[in-house]
Amino acid sequence: MSARGYFAVLWKSMSLFSLRILLLVPTGLPVHSQGDSQSDNKVMDNITVRQGETVFLRCAQGDIVTHTAWLNRSSILYAGEDKWSVDPRVSLVTLNQEEFTIKIVNVDMTDEGPYVCAVQTSSRPRTTSVHILVQVPPKIINLSRDLVVNEGSNVTLMCQASGKPEPSISWKLISPSGDLASDDEYLEIQAIPRHRAGTYECTAINEIDADVQTVDITVNYAPSVSEGRDIGVTLGQIGVMECEADAVPEADFEWYKDDRRIFNGFEGMEIENGDSLSKLTFFNVSEGDYGNYTCVALNKLGSANTSFLLYEVIEPTSSTLLQGPRAVQDGSGGVQGMHSPTCLLLLLIALLPLLLRI
Repeated sequence: MSARGYFAVLWKSMSLFSLRILLLVPTGLPVHSQGDSQSDNKVMDNITVRQGETVFLRCAQGDIVTHTAWLNRSSILYAGEDKWSVDPRVSLVTLNQEEFTIKIVNVDMTDEGPYVCAVQTSSRPRTTSVHILVQVPPKIINLSRDLVVNEGSNVTLMCQASGKPEPSISWKLISPSGDLASDDEYLEIQAIPRHRAGTYECTAINEIDADVQTVDITVNYAPSVSEGRDIGVTLGQIGVMECEADAVPEADFEWYKDDRRIFNGFEGMEIENGDSLSKLTFFNVSEGDYGNYTCVALNKLGSANTSFLLYEVIEPTSSTLLQGPRAVQDGSGGVQGMHSPTCLLLLLIALLPLLLRI
């Protein structure tokens, strides 16, 4: 045994011996017979206190008290007005013929256990014992970190907490809100789909309080694109094609005319890319601009594409307007007239008798 350990044991033995002498054989009093020395022992109800609060230990005195002390396990906290404990949280509140009260502030788990008030009166010794129970609010001590996974991966979230009484733990998906939940330390998600991405909340709760923390899951998936819409534009006018993609991480966009890639500023075209939308703008459509276009959205997990057709729209001219409101544009851009000169002549002949009567 080391010298330090030896002196610790020696000090403990001396403290207990001193207390026994102090309480059982007080100075100036004769030693009582076996019948007189029987002690009156009393057990108080347990004291339940929350961590961080203050607890008061009260001991009734009565009769004529010669010596009294509060003990914690084998340690003397107070012997009368003399403080034996080195803990600054322990202090004397009241010491008189009615009661002997001490207090412990900022109670912690180390303060849990039995306490004894030992009293030597003029008649006989007695003890009063009480057990302190410390309740601890829950605290999450081990939590999964934020995750980034690919769609279809298996995911396990972990949440562990301490507290007294032992806290219960639950998981739920809160953003976007969903029905995914678990009443366990572990939340398992098999083949996670993209709609299970979001913020997951772990709650540890007991009758004292609750602790809540969150974990974010990001689910990566390959792009998907909306179907392209063909657009018709008159020569010299502005035309816009829009390509929308859903992807995580965000997709990069590429535009092609036939098999030739288009870059921003190419032949008067402008490409504007946003988070999930790419626009191809023609500021002055020419004959060479008409044709087939392809938008490609891609990220590290894959790609998707959609096609567009830019076709010509013929504006009405003065000659087509003279043919009346029923003139229509045919599929080739030409105009078919519904009235010919012959039809007009026949109409005048039919109306001639009516005109002569006027």
